[in-house]
Amino acid sequence: MAAQWNYLMDMDGVLVHEEHPIPGSGEFVAELTANDIPFMVLTNNSIYTQRDLRARLVRTGLDVPEAAIWTSALATAKFLDSQRPGGSAYVIGEAGLTTALHEIGYVLTDRDPDYVVLGETRTYSFTAITKAIRLVEQGAKFIATNPDATGPSREGSLPATGSIAALIERATGRAPYYVGKPNPLMMRSALRALGAHSETTLMIGDRMDTDVRAGLEAGLRTILVLTGISAESTAELYPYRPTRVLKSIADLVGHSADPFPDGI
Repeated sequence: MAAQWNYLMDMDGVLVHEEHPIPGSGEFVAELTANDIPFMVLTNNSIYTQRDLRARLVRTGLDVPEAAIWTSALATAKFLDSQRPGGSAYVIGEAGLTTALHEIGYVLTDRDPDYVVLGETRTYSFTAITKAIRLVEQGAKFIATNPDATGPSREGSLPATGSIAALIERATGRAPYYVGKPNPLMMRSALRALGAHSETTLMIGDRMDTDVRAGLEAGLRTILVLTGISAESTAELYPYRPTRVLKSIADLVGHSADPFPDGI
């Protein structure tokens, strides 16, 4: 009997676009749930808590439990807890990040912190960025939740964590350690949270540069869907390939137990 697959899935571009579900995503999540197939929804966005994201997904018709949501903020907190338990951090970010750090017992402070932790926010402050620069200059270790340079909005691109991290790096000469995708650390922390093994887990994503790369480097099989960032033509530009390319997650409905036919 073939081993049961476990699923890691990106959220934006795979399950939803902004506040709208991608056709077939609700049916696929329902199929996984009905068949007791373990899954985890991943996002590099560190703004929201698991509860926030569950509420957002429920509004789009997707019933995803809080425990099945894994963010770069949670991965960052797990990483810091393993590196320096009970430490301190100066944080630029929102509730998703500050809540995750509070829950591992971190003190959030601007007085001689162990780390400067940069996450996503819609209100980047010149004062806060200046403070971060000075703390890094004084010896705080520099951590960023994810390297995404831009994020989407209805009006167009927004500067994201990677862009602000580049500003701080340019000012200090110190590069951050990025925890989120494509760092396979995010995949491995999600695998541990899921209690799964890489050999029987696959990653579904819409980006070659983050989702597919992170899955590949963590030893997972990968599926690229063409409902988000990467098109089939742009996928050809990379020196690595996903295991499968599908038009949409809808193509997996009815095939969750056997996502790689013909022994792919």
